[in-house]
Amino acid sequence: MSRGRKLPNWRWEALRTTLWFVPAVLIVLGTIVFIVTFKIDVAAYFHQIQLPSWLRLGNSQSGRDVLIAIAAAIITVVGVVFSITILALTLASQQFGPRMMRNFVRDVGNQVTLGVFVATFVYSVLALGSITIYPHGGFTPHLSITVAESMLLVDVVVLVYFINHIASSIQLPAVIAGIARDLDSAIDTEFPLTNKGAPPANARQAVAMAQQPAELLAAIEERGGVVYAAKSGYLQFVGYAQLTKIAKLVDAVIRLDYRPGHFIVAGRPVAKVYPRGAAQQVEKALAKAHVTGPHRTLMQDPVFAIDQLVEIAIRALSPAVNDTFTALTCLDWISSGLSRISEREIAEHVYRDEEGRVRLIGADWSYPKMVNRAFDKIRQAATGMPAVMIRILVSLAAVAQATTSPAQRDALLRQGEMVLRSARESVTEQNDLDDIQTRFNRLQELISTLHGPSTT
Repeated sequence: MSRGRKLPNWRWEALRTTLWFVPAVLIVLGTIVFIVTFKIDVAAYFHQIQLPSWLRLGNSQSGRDVLIAIAAAIITVVGVVFSITILALTLASQQFGPRMMRNFVRDVGNQVTLGVFVATFVYSVLALGSITIYPHGGFTPHLSITVAESMLLVDVVVLVYFINHIASSIQLPAVIAGIARDLDSAIDTEFPLTNKGAPPANARQAVAMAQQPAELLAAIEERGGVVYAAKSGYLQFVGYAQLTKIAKLVDAVIRLDYRPGHFIVAGRPVAKVYPRGAAQQVEKALAKAHVTGPHRTLMQDPVFAIDQLVEIAIRALSPAVNDTFTALTCLDWISSGLSRISEREIAEHVYRDEEGRVRLIGADWSYPKMVNRAFDKIRQAATGMPAVMIRILVSLAAVAQATTSPAQRDALLRQGEMVLRSARESVTEQNDLDDIQTRFNRLQELISTLHGPSTT
């Protein structure tokens, strides 16, 4: 089965979601730069090379004062700015959800900003220590001091960028649009556009691909061995290729009961293996191929981004916030993401070896379940709110235009029917109820038209 773009490695994703990796890299680079400039300064001190006259300014004491001022200013700015930023993000997370802080940590711009400041501090301290390296005195690292001053100017530019970046990133439209971009990226990764007309590689594979795994599923259910989870947590990453190789090695077929985004409990069944004798070997491999953690990620789990948008919407609809327009914005982006999914082929998670034999059957995605995850909670929170109900129906109609099968459209129509029933029970104003009924009628007519006369 083709997987489209290569999925990001979970280890790399874990490094991206830290505030130490990029700063550590920049500190190493800053140290390397200091080593180079220090060697040049030493060569100039022993008259092996000649530095430009505009670099040879001041003595060792004035250089020491400059470096002390730079180091003190940088570390103070880092402490104050990031403390205030964390406070602002904590307040913003009350409206956007706790994942706001995780997005801040994951942002490359924030990581680079912290790294640039810390690297400048480390460089200045190293340059300060080098002034007293020669006991006879008179050594002044002119080039290192000049580079430290240049880095200070860069820090000022980065500080202005950081303040503007944070002020923009915590604004509601930017937060929602950022989640929507993550959703689009996750959809492209998990449900890539496929060339349906492409022929199989050879005749042998064509026969194997024509075989359906239904018989294997029945055999696994009846005579398969159970594989248990090694530890509890949210399933963040599944090494499908690794499991396929393991299954071929032990000549077995694995059926996974969970997909990324599900919560698994240690000691509970997570897979089945046929034949039963291979279960123990597969269980050891599964412990390495399954990555669990305390939270969900977007790797192999596009529904996580939908849940983030839903969370912001239902927080906005709560009586404490009462921000209808935020919920409407979330619905617009949710409809965009579902439209993108509707255009893709949600294929079975069936993985085969080089000979075309089925080796791994993953937990399938369900389009109706995705639709329910996108609209159920918002519809329930929007009871008695005609504006939100109308926007849900408009969003359903927008998604319906991108659907490719009657089953998809039936799932959307079912949501529309639930919105209409909720409106009849909770909306007291007849004019509002008429507007909702009109929107539902348009959705029903659109789906009937897309179905075509042969299905009516």
